[in-house]
Amino acid sequence: MARNTSLHFRVVEGRSLPAKDVSGTSDPYCIVKVDNEVVARTATVWKNLNPFWGEEYTLHLPMGFHSLAFYVLDEDTIGHDDVIGKISLSKEWISSYPRGIDSWINLTHVDPNEEVQGEICLEVKVLEEPQRRTLHCHVIEARDLAPRDISGTSDPFARVSCDGHALETAIIKKTRFPHWDEVLEFDLEEGVPKGSRVSVEVWDWDMVGKNDFLGWVEFSLDALQRSPAKGWFRLLPFPTAEEDAGGKLGALRLKVRLAEDRILPSMYYQPLIELLVESILCPAEEEDVSPLALLEEISSVESRQDVATKLVKIFLGQGLAVPFLDYLNLREVTKTTDPNTLFRSNSLASKSMEQFMKVVGMPYLHEVLKPIINRIFEDKKYIELDPCKIELNRTRRISFKGSLSEAQVRESSQELLKGYLSDIMESIIGSVEKCPAIMRVAFKQLHKRVEEQFPEAEHEDVKYIAISGFLFLRFFAPAILTPKLFNLRDQHADTRTSRTLLLLAKAVQSIGNLGLQLGHGKEQWMAPLHPFILPSIARIKDFLDKLIDVDSESAGKAQPRTLFHPSVTIKEGYLHKRKAEGLHLLPRFTFKKRYFWLSSETLSYSKSPEWQVRSSIPIQRICAVERVDENAFQQPHMMQIITQDNEGQLRTMYIQCKNVNELNQWLSAIRKASICNERMLPSCHPGAFRGNRWTCCLQPDRAVRGCSRTHSAMTLGDWSDPLDPDAETQMVYGQLLLARDKLREKYIECSDAGLAPEQERGPGTRAQGEQGCSCQDRQMAAAARLLNVIQDLERAHSAFERREKEEADNDSHHP
Repeated sequence: MARNTSLHFRVVEGRSLPAKDVSGTSDPYCIVKVDNEVVARTATVWKNLNPFWGEEYTLHLPMGFHSLAFYVLDEDTIGHDDVIGKISLSKEWISSYPRGIDSWINLTHVDPNEEVQGEICLEVKVLEEPQRRTLHCHVIEARDLAPRDISGTSDPFARVSCDGHALETAIIKKTRFPHWDEVLEFDLEEGVPKGSRVSVEVWDWDMVGKNDFLGWVEFSLDALQRSPAKGWFRLLPFPTAEEDAGGKLGALRLKVRLAEDRILPSMYYQPLIELLVESILCPAEEEDVSPLALLEEISSVESRQDVATKLVKIFLGQGLAVPFLDYLNLREVTKTTDPNTLFRSNSLASKSMEQFMKVVGMPYLHEVLKPIINRIFEDKKYIELDPCKIELNRTRRISFKGSLSEAQVRESSQELLKGYLSDIMESIIGSVEKCPAIMRVAFKQLHKRVEEQFPEAEHEDVKYIAISGFLFLRFFAPAILTPKLFNLRDQHADTRTSRTLLLLAKAVQSIGNLGLQLGHGKEQWMAPLHPFILPSIARIKDFLDKLIDVDSESAGKAQPRTLFHPSVTIKEGYLHKRKAEGLHLLPRFTFKKRYFWLSSETLSYSKSPEWQVRSSIPIQRICAVERVDENAFQQPHMMQIITQDNEGQLRTMYIQCKNVNELNQWLSAIRKASICNERMLPSCHPGAFRGNRWTCCLQPDRAVRGCSRTHSAMTLGDWSDPLDPDAETQMVYGQLLLARDKLREKYIECSDAGLAPEQERGPGTRAQGEQGCSCQDRQMAAAARLLNVIQDLERAHSAFERREKEEADNDSHHP
């Protein structure tokens, strides 16, 4: 049985940060670490003591975690960046807020003695002999220690202390993965006080100055006499009270939410899946009596997006995504009397369509928009149409002509916007065949339902607006406005580019609305674009007609049980690949720039995107995808891809990314693509084999077991997350469990004419009974069936929890 841990966090903004530059300001950015591993870096906000970031991340952590830390630094062009402060949140503290944290938290000082990481492998026991009693401590090895030296390594040794006596191991120089294999023994006298402690400390030896603390672990001597301690132990900082700087270092506004679920075997979720599927395959005559309709009614508005995402993935896995969306859309359309309000609410239908496009249509979105978005970021043009916001000093040329006039700025901005907008529309209109078949079929069904509900001539455009409202207003326009949230860019846009993207997104929204709002809003300064927008409307209708011109018979073929076709590119871009023969070359000659493509079948690369000859690695041969220590090649942001050839030999490719965010994105994407591989390695070397030894653990044997654990299941949450029916159904069950009282109260307890649960009635009677009973009775019957499923899953969870507790108790008694 697995555990599913997802950590959602958003770095919103900072306030009252201290000035670190001589100009009286700072250039702040945030580094986010999970258990001392960097998982994200925000953009730098230049010259601002109250920065706004608004950057959001989701991490999947199947192995769990201990702490989440946010570091605020001031970026310096020359020299090292200045550390402003940190916020450290323990997993226990985050877990104490089941609905999540959304608050301002003061920054604290960074204490080097608290910046510890890694684990130590020990065997500690008390040996009883006829004439003596001995504390036997076998210090075996440590891994992933904090780097304390400028070389990115440490010179670690261990110190074991007991009853005022201390012994030390040898010093292992220049490694974060020391292997001591030393036994240290203490004679225990009769007068050793009860409650004595045994501590094992790890230090970094320094020739000059004080040694640096690397962490410690402590045991009770009484507990060791009863049961020896053996295995890997997490190194901890010295226990000190964390001092709040009283707001002198400023504060961050953070949003953090932890979702932890125990995932049961698939058989336990099957009844709930069958109940949801029944709503689609056997729809009731009344629109509000199916289990799916009840789920929408009892789920909170805040959770509706998560519920919609999980339902979309569940029905994708069942091959029923199109019937699922058609069911929800039909309910929504049937209830709507005013076409102007169609799909304007945050209903389950609206959210499901929106999430469906993100789940299956992201490669399509990237192919359509990414080249144009990249060009806008590279151009960095100053564009502004609003007279109240034009800043003439921003347009100053490096010439004798001085700055442009306001009219010239508007004219220049209009031409630039029309150029970008023309390229965007041409790319969208020419993308019919690129759009996934399943999206086209879903839009065709939506078009049909709207046309049936509003057949009048005056509502001719409603069937087009229903589709364009999703495709343009909820897909293309948001992606143009914030490309980073759709993985079109690694970083948020700067102020100038953000304004350009906002103006383009507004224009695309107007086109998606088929020009219905043109001239009616407050932004009359957008009027110069109207001559371009109006002629585009007819072309958009023609595009939508072609988009839904897909054979309905292909609906079954268009419903994949995976997110996208195996050959679809999941991620692509330039990276630097280390030459296999470049061992003795200088770093600048060792790495070559190559263009990489990742699909669920292959990882391929060539000299450029246009280059015809590609080298490819089958995804199924990947055994590990891990970070590489900076000191391995004296290069930052590196990863290794370990593969196994047909002869069973392991091969390693080293790749360098341009920043930590790009590194994390590639690590995550390749790990997801290879997550089902059977030959994944449990350990690897985070260094390189150079000079006849590993740079990480200093072992001379090239084939020796890896000194660090692999992290194949640690990934960033995004549109490319693979389908996981059990985890998705568990989340739906969690929402039902939260709303169980509401469900019982509304449909069971508050009614005088309730139906007995289904198992209390004879076989074959449900259909007969429901034919003759009222709509309220059918609602109660559906609610009773949902309650039965909730109860069965709750019992299963309780049984597994008891079993886990019993196994843990047995392990503690029999180490």
